[in-house]
Amino acid sequence: MIDRKNGLTYADSGVDIDAGNRLVDLIKPMVRATARAGADAEIGGFGGLFDLKAAGFTDPVLVAATDGVGTKVKIAIETNLHGSIGIDLVAMSVNDLVVQGAEPLFFLDYFACGKLEPEAAAAIVAGIAEGCRESGCALIGGETAEMPGLYKDGDYDLAGFAVGAAERGTLLPRGDIVAGDAVIGLASSGVHSNGFSLVRKIVAQSGLGFDAKAPFSPVMTLGGALLIPTRLYVKSCLRAIRETGAVKGLAHITGGGFTDNIPRVLPKHLGVGIDLARVPVLPVFKWLAAQGGIAELELLRTFNCGIGMVGIVRADAVDEVAAVLADAGETVAVLGEVIPAAGEHRVVYNGHLDLAL
Repeated sequence: MIDRKNGLTYADSGVDIDAGNRLVDLIKPMVRATARAGADAEIGGFGGLFDLKAAGFTDPVLVAATDGVGTKVKIAIETNLHGSIGIDLVAMSVNDLVVQGAEPLFFLDYFACGKLEPEAAAAIVAGIAEGCRESGCALIGGETAEMPGLYKDGDYDLAGFAVGAAERGTLLPRGDIVAGDAVIGLASSGVHSNGFSLVRKIVAQSGLGFDAKAPFSPVMTLGGALLIPTRLYVKSCLRAIRETGAVKGLAHITGGGFTDNIPRVLPKHLGVGIDLARVPVLPVFKWLAAQGGIAELELLRTFNCGIGMVGIVRADAVDEVAAVLADAGETVAVLGEVIPAAGEHRVVYNGHLDLAL
């Protein structure tokens, strides 16, 4: 016979159900603050609900996107600065929705960790809720997984899932993109959420700690400067799409940089010519390039270099589109134009980035 008088519990294995319940209590007010037409943003059920009719759509096409934050979470973990990483999580999905002309409707998150620390997790969810509010989408659910043995105590990872909608016939990219259309860029807030494996390698080689002053931004720590969240382009781009009727395509500049992302929204026979001197290179990229000895083409295929969103715009409406975007808070640069594709090289670079420190 097996003596079961000292039977194990789930807590003995490292999973604390009470901590999970405490987290739900902490985040309920944050989640409610993301309510919008179509969703009351209440959590606690087995699934989240959304009413497309209440959101005002008549003949919608649904658009879905999912993403994570990558190894940027390592910097958040090492610095114990968790407040903005949730914004990154939302931005990586909702920015991918708006490039298809879709309005983000709702968001769900997945948080996995070794040992659940409710206060730290609540700080992350607070960022997720903030990103949802700024994007106009409801946080209608999520999942928290405590997995001791798979993650070390203190480690965690994030994933997000967003659904948006557009009225049938309004999706981007449009089919009327032609040579001569203008290419514009919207300034980024920093490194956003791509290339952080290379960023962390460069920081390690520099000998600097994340608590040191950032060489490219002395008023911030290096960790704090690198954790500046991904810019949310949803409301500004939707406004430009709807008010001008001149936005033909948008490309979210994530992993792959300009080189791999811009062709994704172009017909096969077209490319773009980019004047690199017009790219407003942020100081962080100048420091990374110098510290890591990164070649220009590698920079352009790894980082956003200062441009987080690229637009393909009717040539005679550039000023109108730029004015709407600027009024919505964006910094706009005219980068070049659509050109006939030259073989496999569909992004042609002219001149050089300003990488002078």
